[in-house]
Amino acid sequence: MATTGSSEFDPQKIITYKFPETTYTYSERDAALYALGVGACAKDAVDDKELKFVYHPDGQQSIQVLPTFAALFSIGYSEAIAELPGLQYDPRLLLHGQQYIEIYKPLPSSASIINRASIAGLHDKGKATVLEVEIKSYEKVSGDLLCMNRMAVFLRGAGGFSKSSNPYSYSKYPANQTAAPKIPKGQPFVVFEDYLQPPQALLYRLSGDYNPLHSDPRVADVAGFSRPILHGLCTLGFAVRAIIKCICKGDPNMIKNISGRFLLHVYPGETLMTEMWLEGLRVIYQVKVKERKRAVLAGFVDLHRLSSSL
Repeated sequence: MATTGSSEFDPQKIITYKFPETTYTYSERDAALYALGVGACAKDAVDDKELKFVYHPDGQQSIQVLPTFAALFSIGYSEAIAELPGLQYDPRLLLHGQQYIEIYKPLPSSASIINRASIAGLHDKGKATVLEVEIKSYEKVSGDLLCMNRMAVFLRGAGGFSKSSNPYSYSKYPANQTAAPKIPKGQPFVVFEDYLQPPQALLYRLSGDYNPLHSDPRVADVAGFSRPILHGLCTLGFAVRAIIKCICKGDPNMIKNISGRFLLHVYPGETLMTEMWLEGLRVIYQVKVKERKRAVLAGFVDLHRLSSSL
């Protein structure tokens, strides 16, 4: 893997690159561990809106799976982009900027998943390159398309590759499809508060993201943080779990798609406040750290329908 940025590569070779097909297999235990990692039942071990994500009580044959579990299918692709032809960057300068998820069918409690990835976007930002990777996930046995992830990463120091005065920009989809919405000025429809336990990142990492930035104080110090930080996708999981609890009344199957833009780091031990505004079938949300009064995540969640009790 190259560790220095370079402007000498052919964008066409990047956007036509074919990633190798991968398999992701998980069990009901993995789905339950993930739910605990994003705070399910942390306040109340018998919460009737969340117990089903970690246990199957009478009448329920298997646990239900949180829709953000689908984000785990994209783990590993941040490293896989190192194989893109000619693209050179320092992996320590990679930032996960945005995650977009579409859910086509409820995720089974256990499955073997086939992932097929492609490049969905490539943008020259001068001092950085923005790369979008799309991952479509199919259930191996049935062949059904279950979900799609689209992750955007910033490769600092790898920009300036355009061959003309106009910066190169390629998008498979319209730019406004996953753009972060403007946060409304009015009072939120609802606000949900979550306390992050001190070992929250250590628990979440057991779902497969073992980046030492989230566990090793020395690595965090080199990166400029006072201690290990929480995974961005963990923060996203907390936010969507709050929406399911407050807006969907505990029904994860109401979620159609999810978009989140990562704005700032979060430390375990802090308190997350998820603010939600309801606009038709769209929930616009913003997550703030209570102690620092800073926004750390913003985005939207589209619903199939509204709960009759709203």
